[in-house]
Amino acid sequence: MPLAHVPHPPRAGRPQNPQQGRTQARRRHVAGTVAGAVALLAGLVASGGSMAAAAPAAPAVSKASASKSLAQQAPAPAAPPALPQVAEPDFGPNVRIFDPGMPVAEIQATVDSIAAEQVDDEMGSKRYSLLFKPGTYGSAEEPLIVQVGYSTEVAGLGASPTDVTINGHVDVYNRCLAADNCIALNNFWRSLSNLTINVTGLEGCRSSANFWAASQASPMRRINITGGNLSLMDYCTAGPQYASGGFIADSKTGDVINGSQQQYFVRDSSIGNWSNGVWNQVFSGVDGAPAQSFPNPPYTTLASTPISREKPYLTLDAAGQYSVFVPAVRTDSAGTTWENGPTAGRSIPLSDFYVARPSDSVKTINSQLARGKNLLLTPGVYGIDESIEVKRANTIVLGLGIATLTAINGAVPLTVADVPGVDIAAVTIDAGEVNSPALMRIGKATQGGGGAANPAVRTDPGNPTVLHDVFFRIGGPHVGKASVSLEVNSDNVLLDHIWAWRADHGNGVGWTTNTGRNGVIINGNNVTATGLFVEHYQEYNVIWNGENGRTVFFQNELPYDAPNQAAWQHDGVLGWAGYKVADSVKTHELWGGGSYVYNNVDPTIHATRGFEVPVTPGVTLHSLLTVNLGAGTLDHVINDTGAPVSTDAVGVPSYVPSFP
Repeated sequence: MPLAHVPHPPRAGRPQNPQQGRTQARRRHVAGTVAGAVALLAGLVASGGSMAAAAPAAPAVSKASASKSLAQQAPAPAAPPALPQVAEPDFGPNVRIFDPGMPVAEIQATVDSIAAEQVDDEMGSKRYSLLFKPGTYGSAEEPLIVQVGYSTEVAGLGASPTDVTINGHVDVYNRCLAADNCIALNNFWRSLSNLTINVTGLEGCRSSANFWAASQASPMRRINITGGNLSLMDYCTAGPQYASGGFIADSKTGDVINGSQQQYFVRDSSIGNWSNGVWNQVFSGVDGAPAQSFPNPPYTTLASTPISREKPYLTLDAAGQYSVFVPAVRTDSAGTTWENGPTAGRSIPLSDFYVARPSDSVKTINSQLARGKNLLLTPGVYGIDESIEVKRANTIVLGLGIATLTAINGAVPLTVADVPGVDIAAVTIDAGEVNSPALMRIGKATQGGGGAANPAVRTDPGNPTVLHDVFFRIGGPHVGKASVSLEVNSDNVLLDHIWAWRADHGNGVGWTTNTGRNGVIINGNNVTATGLFVEHYQEYNVIWNGENGRTVFFQNELPYDAPNQAAWQHDGVLGWAGYKVADSVKTHELWGGGSYVYNNVDPTIHATRGFEVPVTPGVTLHSLLTVNLGAGTLDHVINDTGAPVSTDAVGVPSYVPSFP
């Protein structure tokens, strides 16, 4: 999402530090809103006040309550009986499994060591999974404080989030690129899931909340926050304190401080007060969500989610046996899956999985899949020289610790057949130096696209294939090239939190270096996206050719680095829209979409529109906006509707509440 800038050759007036450049592009968006909010927070944290609802006309950040004594907080669950001594499975060297019987100091030393490695290692190759067995960790006297850095997963191993309690914090803070430049805009690629955080410990401002100051590709799932606030902004660190975009699902919290988060998506959860909005905050099936009020404040609120399936997760039972639990599909869902009883679904023993290592060949992995195994990818970077082929219905592919598949010699790293019930979860896919036609394909493309109209297709609307927390990168860690990141040809697919990113900073970045034509192409029918983030692709970022498509929350940045207008236009249209619904489509719906412009190489560039759709009764879009981040001009929000955004009003959205 608003990311750091691409490192271009020096030009007058352009910051030479690409990280600093990105900060400057995005720091303007909340110049008024957050400046007052930070001052308010500082006073209220010091005074120990509690959060009050933000007034709709002035969405300032509310105060964070002071830390409470553990006696005032929700009681931690009693420690379960000691688990039998069963040999631990070999998940590789970068999975750390903690037991509640371990000394807190020992756990603290381990997590501190990993945080020190990962907190600044944005483009590195190390991956970690920190897993907590059922029980209680830390106390009021000796809280456990976990700081989560890049490429790190923190997860509980219980059947319910209440089975693992951390008395302390699991935090993400701003990353300081300079003493006065501390931001969360680049805090990507980490996750938190399936546990309770009973907020206690730390001193002063840090005691006022559990902080999750992250942007793209940093999901929170199945989290239970007790004893304090959840803040999505790090207001305790010096510097602009900006954050930009995130995802929460199947979680329960008290008060939430949105702060400087430009846009955010919360699905099927239960929350207390939500402090404020900046540009685009979307709630779907969330108990306690603010009322629909877009654009002032910019809240888009759906009473339920059309279709959902929660991400599979690793569990450990009382007999010491590991399994993967696969939650059931829900329609018109709202609230968590676990507050009122056990989550519905099925449990698959670990023995039914092939536990892969980065050293495994694709032939070995495919052989195991062909034998009927599911796939567990342990942390690391996998070189993929031919496609991993998922052909069997109901196959589960689950990554641990931001497991990453990197294309070699133009391979398509992952393909899924036209079968129902496949679940791909927590996998990152990187382009390689040789162009790949796609980084992931679901289903076989039909002649001319436009849907999976093949009689051999065997999909099931009641048992969709689902992608959870699947992230794509073209450039960033290294040079990468791919024509398309994700191509969906099957019907009945659910995309539940996708970030497709053509890198705007890092290694191997430039208009002719990390080439990527389109981020996501949907050819199948009845495809739903809940949390779709797509950024910086060189033509249409999203193309939707299939019928009956639905998107709940879309966030997009157009490419920063087009060298001139001639290089970025087509068919008499300036630039390319971020979200394109094909002219042939008769039915499509979107709720909560934003497209942003920042042409920093040639600020004279225009894009005609952020969204482009056919004008027909079955195609409706709700709560749309465009924003200028400091360079270039976006002439319309959707088609020829909506006022332009330019440097005349940086960071001030142009809104279209509904279209047509």
